[in-house]
Amino acid sequence: MSRESPQQISTLDALSLPLEPITVRIPVAVQLTGIGRSKIYELISSGDIETVKVGASTLITVASLKRLIKKRGR
Repeated sequence: MSRESPQQISTLDALSLPLEPITVRIPVAVQLTGIGRSKIYELISSGDIETVKVGASTLITVASLKRLIKKRGR
């Protein structure tokens, strides 16, 4: 019987957890929020949604989407 070190067990536990993305592409943001594509671009321009450019891709931070929904839901 092999024994795993605490670090190995911790790594295995972390790998079994569901991962939540930290960024999404614009079409996914539209699906997640129900906000139209044009409105997403307006919110990006106004700074209400944070983006990260990676090459030609525009990625939206999930945290900024959550903040937007929480702020608008009040």
